[in-house]
Amino acid sequence: MSDQNTIDYSKTLNLPDTPFPMRGNLPKREPDWVKKWEDGKLHDKLRAARAGQEKFVLHDGPPYANGQIHIGHAVNKILKDMIVKARQLKGLDAVYVPGWDCHGLPIENQIEKLHGRNLPRDEVQAKSRAYAAEQIAGQMADFKRLGVLGAWDNPYKTMNFANEANEIRALKKIMERGFIYRGLKPVYWCFDCGSSLAEFEIEYQDKKSTTLDIAFECADPDKLAAAFGLQGLDAPAFAVIWTTTAWTIPANQALNINPHLNYALVKTERGYLLLAASLVESCLERFGLQGEVVGTTKGETLGLIHFKHPLYDVDPGYARFSPVYLADYATDEDGTGIVHSSPAYGLDDFHSCVTHGMKYEDILNPVQGNGQYEEGFPLFGGLHIWKAVPVIIEALKNAGCVLSTHDIMHSYPHCWRHKTPVIYRAAAQWFVRMDEGEGVFTTDKAPRSLREVALDAIEQTSFYPENGKARLRDMIANRPDWCISRQRNWGVPLPFFIHKDSGELHPRTMEIIDQAASMVEQGGIEAWSKVTAEEILGADEAQHYTKVNDTLDVWFDSGTTHLHVLRGSHADILQFPADLYLEGHDQHRGWFHSSLLTACATDGRAPYKGLLTHGFTVDGQGRKMSKSVGNVVAPQSVSDKLGAEIIRLWVASTDYSGDLAIDDKILARVVDAYRRIRNTLRFLLANISDFDIQRDAVADAEMFEVDRYALGRAAALQTDILAHYEVYEFHPVVARLQHFCSEFLGGFYLDVLKDRLYTTKADSRARRSAQTALYHITHAMLRWMAPFLSFTAEEAWEIIGSSDSIFIETYSTLPATDDLLAVKWERLLDIRAAANKEIEAVREQGQVGSSLQANMTITAPADDLAALQSLGEDLKFIFITSQVTLQAGDALAISVTPSSAQKCERCWHYRDDVGVNPGHPTLCGRCDSNLHGDGEAREFA
Repeated sequence: MSDQNTIDYSKTLNLPDTPFPMRGNLPKREPDWVKKWEDGKLHDKLRAARAGQEKFVLHDGPPYANGQIHIGHAVNKILKDMIVKARQLKGLDAVYVPGWDCHGLPIENQIEKLHGRNLPRDEVQAKSRAYAAEQIAGQMADFKRLGVLGAWDNPYKTMNFANEANEIRALKKIMERGFIYRGLKPVYWCFDCGSSLAEFEIEYQDKKSTTLDIAFECADPDKLAAAFGLQGLDAPAFAVIWTTTAWTIPANQALNINPHLNYALVKTERGYLLLAASLVESCLERFGLQGEVVGTTKGETLGLIHFKHPLYDVDPGYARFSPVYLADYATDEDGTGIVHSSPAYGLDDFHSCVTHGMKYEDILNPVQGNGQYEEGFPLFGGLHIWKAVPVIIEALKNAGCVLSTHDIMHSYPHCWRHKTPVIYRAAAQWFVRMDEGEGVFTTDKAPRSLREVALDAIEQTSFYPENGKARLRDMIANRPDWCISRQRNWGVPLPFFIHKDSGELHPRTMEIIDQAASMVEQGGIEAWSKVTAEEILGADEAQHYTKVNDTLDVWFDSGTTHLHVLRGSHADILQFPADLYLEGHDQHRGWFHSSLLTACATDGRAPYKGLLTHGFTVDGQGRKMSKSVGNVVAPQSVSDKLGAEIIRLWVASTDYSGDLAIDDKILARVVDAYRRIRNTLRFLLANISDFDIQRDAVADAEMFEVDRYALGRAAALQTDILAHYEVYEFHPVVARLQHFCSEFLGGFYLDVLKDRLYTTKADSRARRSAQTALYHITHAMLRWMAPFLSFTAEEAWEIIGSSDSIFIETYSTLPATDDLLAVKWERLLDIRAAANKEIEAVREQGQVGSSLQANMTITAPADDLAALQSLGEDLKFIFITSQVTLQAGDALAISVTPSSAQKCERCWHYRDDVGVNPGHPTLCGRCDSNLHGDGEAREFA
């Protein structure tokens, strides 16, 4: 007989054990996983594991190779990574090739800051290339640190020679389709960039401007009088215009009047004023004048009447007249109904003047690329236009032609990089045509306009969220032609030669493009920059041609990656079209936009099957992040302090369709959520540590009923989770996983299992049934969480997995849910919840401590009673009480009383058979049987 006083019965329990620590120590351990993935060439192993399977291609929108990544970059890359991993676990060959945008002005600006202005072109290019490479290396390290898996040893870079060359070939293909032309046209111009801007490089901000009502004296008073049916005029007459851009007045060349509106001639103390009839009253009030309408007429009668320029009508050498052109864009909604026209600085003005016969060479364009009027320009030469505004206004006042002036705040276009005001400025540029028209060197003309093709392509594209469709469609429907030429050094060249007299392209242009592409493929854009016209055309022809030094818009670089990456540098592992493009919602006007136009131009379809957009990052109060405000959250700091896993869980748990809020308080909640998930995972791993699925598994039909129910719950959850993954939704997955861990596992199933896991025989069917269920749940759960909690899932997989990585696996196959069983157990859980409330009430009265000290009597109607009775003696384990008594009744009623039995030292149940074995007087009968006999009989729970 053993001396029970010497036995520590806790050592006889099957206590859980696992090397998976409670604390993740993420900042310290995550870099080890990054290194392990890299050293072990995990990406190659993933490709090998999915060789021959259906591909899934998420094409990376290239971040710009300049500066450290910020939290917005982290959101973007983690979202992409989660999607790719979820598709990989689905069994697809989910390929992710990261990329970088390497050309363009921001890098040129950095080179200028670092090395000074006016560097030779080849030196700018060399330093830009080296700088971009440095930036890529730093950003790449940060992206890897975030747990992003991809082809890091083989990314794409728009500055790789082959990519630069194939971008030139993409230009040729678009030219062949008839979409490229050269024209003089006002384009957005940024003085800070020193170059034209695309429509999607413009954002609108408030700007303070001075409004002016300016009088242009009539040079044809007899014609004006006749238009109003008058015999003559006894005082000078003036057409009055209203403008917010005083700097354009010196370049005025016409006045625009709507042919369909009524215009009035008003006699005032300042002379006769020509105004839209509907605006006479408001204009006179603004001018502080009294007046009498002496006649009205339709605008169409006023065409080609000439007015004197208010600043250039004194000196005969400067004399200039402004004829009236008829144009519908002049309205009577505000102003005076008459629009002054400076064709170099407005699209409508330009079209109106050209339509009325003005030749390109006659268009005044005194504003230079740096914002200054050219030196020889009368009155204002050498002045920057913004500084010239008060000077111009003073000159107009001195000329006696300002009728009114006010300051206003209004929405005005700004450069989205420099945040500075831009202007329209006429320049000879290269364009992609949106509508019907002739292109240069067309050999395979597209049957429809680019706008039509692009709008149709949008209809064939899936959008996540759906509202992105309307946004992109509206932009395409209303956008002007795309100016693709830039006046920069660090960019892919437009390899053209222009005839010095005719302005025509060289007749061998298409051959020259091929030649340029070959040269660039061997030596980069630098090779073409260094070549001379003589070397390409020969000395005789070279004297008649000018080499174009313009570069392609950087949006053309990234916008043609469907050609030079998907079907170029990475054609062996990627495919066209891509399954998904994913970026912030600002890219409806950026990469999504340019990619759509170039693909429709070359292939007649979108380069993507789906578009996903996410919001911007803001602080906890919804404010934009700003260093000056001090609310910036750096991903590097969060990784160092809390771990990248916390950033990943924050991204996954946030609805990315709107803005994503982050601050210390939000991150603290994420940390708490992570701990709960990790603790649940640790419990699961600990309780299957001695379980071998090949040796110990219990067949489905022989598993305990509650275990089969738990697997059914897991299967239903997996169906739900995979449905969300299919449409790229993550926050519902996180919410459901957290609920499963805390409510179902923590609040019920694992709580119920502890007795069976710890107290029954180690190799009993009772314990192995539970472990079989836990094994399947653990494996399924690791796969559910792996897309977002990648480091944690991989850490756990190292303990229980058989392959090199969780990402080589596919989602678990779980037994289908038994609907009848599910209905039964859902009802049992409802009754259990009611019982717990009764136990808690008795506990608050101090009558019981733990629920095991409680005896419970349940009165239940027939259906409930049958379900409860079906569990037999196992019912008490579901309620975690020492005794449950059932009785029939009309309604559910539960009563709880303290047990008068003794507490078993080993299982802590209160039982009448404690001490049944005199050798172990503190043990109950079932513990004695589990330790010294055949083990207790259990069937259901």
